[in-house]
Amino acid sequence: MQEKGTISIHTENIFPIIKKFLYSDHEIFLRELVSNAVDATQKIKRLASLGEYTGDLGETRVEVEVNKKKKTITVKDAGIGMTAEEIKKYINQIAFSGATEFVEKFKDAGDAKEIIGKFGLGFYSAFMVAGKVEIDSLSYQEGAEPAKWICDGSTEFEIKEGKRKTRGTTITLHINEDSEEFLEDSRVQGIL
Repeated sequence: MQEKGTISIHTENIFPIIKKFLYSDHEIFLRELVSNAVDATQKIKRLASLGEYTGDLGETRVEVEVNKKKKTITVKDAGIGMTAEEIKKYINQIAFSGATEFVEKFKDAGDAKEIIGKFGLGFYSAFMVAGKVEIDSLSYQEGAEPAKWICDGSTEFEIKEGKRKTRGTTITLHINEDSEEFLEDSRVQGIL
């Protein structure tokens, strides 16, 4: 499985808009990714309690790893994971209709986290600090194949077969030179 495509958006140059107006608080990227990972682990626990997931839950913790040598930050979970189709649906299609006007009108008036939540943009905060983001995910669904999504912050992405062997998602951020402060353990611990 290998596929290349374009992220579906409703406005031109969305990433510069996100970076300029929504993310004056650069630390938000890590909180957003960890929050998403926690949500994924809670979902698998809920499915298990309903009898819709009968596999071994194992440890459902979230891990954050900093690799200074590779200049990466990795967020791993053992949550529900995603199929390639789910990645395309939830990551590539940004619901952004009317967001530009909203951001312009309220950029100085409110909490950036509130704006981000309204448009499902939390994941994209990763591009504030990363030149490339990779998602490697394996869905809890029986027979699911691992899928890997790669994007350099443009609207172009690639999906191919992933390497993940266990249920969940691994998100790897390749940190930009101007954001290397986030490769310090104390900085990451301070955010979390």
